[in-house]
Amino acid sequence: MEHPFINDLSKKTLEELQTDISNLTSKLNFAYRSNHGQLIGQIQMALESYRNAYAKKMDELIKKQNIQTQVVIDKKTK
Repeated sequence: MEHPFINDLSKKTLEELQTDISNLTSKLNFAYRSNHGQLIGQIQMALESYRNAYAKKMDELIKKQNIQTQVVIDKKTK
């Protein structure tokens, strides 16, 4: 479930999204150590929003650069 108060993340760059994901992960670790259940849930929702935005940008980049995502192995006999 994505966080309802996080708006448009499409304007952020991949690097910004990656930095935010890293920061949120650190905060999530702190919340787990302090056993703060409500904070854990909020950060998990925020992380999902950022991860989905990151995945969407990566998919667009792969499609734009025409990167082949499948490995084709042909066995050729001589």
